[in-house]
Amino acid sequence: MGRRPGGAVLGQAALTLGLVLLYYCFSIGITFYNQWLMRSFHFPLFMTLLHLLVIFLLSALTRALLHCCTKRSRVVLTWADYLRRAAPTALSTALDIGLSNWSFLYITVSLYTMTKSSAILFILLFSLIFKLEELRMVLVLVVLLIAGGLFMFTYESTQFNMEGFALVLGASFLGGIRWTLTQMLMQKAELGLQNPIDTMFHLQPLMFLGLFPLFAVFEGLPLSTSEKLFRFHEAGLLLSVVGKLSLGGFLAFGLGFSEFLLVSRTSSLTLSIAGIFKEICTLLLATHLLGDHLNLLNWVGFAVCLSGISLHVTFKAFSSKGEKESKLHKGTSSSPDLELLLRRSEAEEEEEEVGTELQH
Repeated sequence: MGRRPGGAVLGQAALTLGLVLLYYCFSIGITFYNQWLMRSFHFPLFMTLLHLLVIFLLSALTRALLHCCTKRSRVVLTWADYLRRAAPTALSTALDIGLSNWSFLYITVSLYTMTKSSAILFILLFSLIFKLEELRMVLVLVVLLIAGGLFMFTYESTQFNMEGFALVLGASFLGGIRWTLTQMLMQKAELGLQNPIDTMFHLQPLMFLGLFPLFAVFEGLPLSTSEKLFRFHEAGLLLSVVGKLSLGGFLAFGLGFSEFLLVSRTSSLTLSIAGIFKEICTLLLATHLLGDHLNLLNWVGFAVCLSGISLHVTFKAFSSKGEKESKLHKGTSSSPDLELLLRRSEAEEEEEEVGTELQH
């Protein structure tokens, strides 16, 4: 009896660690993929639209498979909830991703990472506004340590470009809105969007429609006259481009699933802090693979950033049990569909009964 709570905690910690590592694999992979593809394909908004289409098709296919396995009907939002509650999240997400991909045409990975780290400041701001987080000095200190450390880590290893900087800063601001609204959307039990597959399925069409006008204005005419796609001369070249773009769609689906899963189980602020450490890993890989050099100030920034992450982990470890229970009532526990995707066990029926009780 006394060992079960400890074992449950270790099991939950192991599961969370596995989800974080899964998120790292997809996120780091798509970062290097975007940098690699932008060297030869200069239409980031079209690339983003294609990725959204692939994500929608994959999420629809996954929903159909889940329906066949569980024999339960999938959630479908009413038009009122779809436009009132899902549309703001979809629009902010589309613009965040679109502007982030666009910036790779102008800036390096180092400057992108440094500027994107400011998203945690906007996430904290909007989390306080929407009362998803309580104002504590330790959270402010964590944000300052991580943002300041990451700035020092990339300070003298970047080439500043005002256009790219403005794009990433705008994406960071939208990212704060995006993940705050995503957390609110997925934690409303009455909507039934605790499953990230259902969330992505509902968001992708609105994201596509929200980003398409921006694509039409800035890339519509150049793409229609480009030999990369519509005016191709060799079928092999066209298939190669389509294959490369489709690969990014699969990576984006995996990234979107892992991001939404982390938000549903923790919070937007926790995801952002985990993302900061992921960005540091990305920069370390970039220095190793691309031959970038780091000075003493960069390594000091690395240590400061790690201290901020450690402080956050310590703070979460000593949080009261009442706070954890309140998160459960908000629907942060995984639904039966997530358990089906994560593991196959003999206790699926028991998990389904627990998930139903939590939603009520």
